[in-house]
Amino acid sequence: MENKLSVREIKPADIDYIIQYWLDSDQDYLEGLGVDVKKLFKKEQITEMLLNQMEMPYEQKNAYCIIWEMDGKPVGHCNTNPSQFGLEANMHLHIWQPGNRMKGLGLSLLKMTIPYFFKNLQLKQLICEPYALNPAPHYALEKLGFEFEKEYVTVPGSINFEQPVKRWVLSYDRYKKINWSYRD
Repeated sequence: MENKLSVREIKPADIDYIIQYWLDSDQDYLEGLGVDVKKLFKKEQITEMLLNQMEMPYEQKNAYCIIWEMDGKPVGHCNTNPSQFGLEANMHLHIWQPGNRMKGLGLSLLKMTIPYFFKNLQLKQLICEPYALNPAPHYALEKLGFEFEKEYVTVPGSINFEQPVKRWVLSYDRYKKINWSYRD
């Protein structure tokens, strides 16, 4: 039987799932994502950041989070950070449980998530810069119609170490031409 996938905006009840993902995940897994585990935020900091994000109107959000569900239960999240309303946002994607990874869920869930980002943040482009040595997101981004722009070395976020990343971009114009079954 196929699992029912859905997405929705984050709620306060989701915060503990995200905290558990970041603070309890295997160190080797996190490093494989490009995370410097010494830079991870504390539980209280994560809670405060997420609650603040939920309270802000779209126009003022620096970050925007969508929860991924399978059979009505949260299994991951996709967020933008930073986000510049009306311009662009950097997207990050995370499937929480190891048993759900590398099964193609991300591709299906991203098809449902990306419309939220373009519509609610009124983006001109959506950017994703995953760790170059993590193959899963690159496969999904290419399948979704993102265009590979370049590979370069940077510190992509506040919790990352310096690393090679691959920059993928999906413009609003290109997004509107893609025929995804989940899109409105």
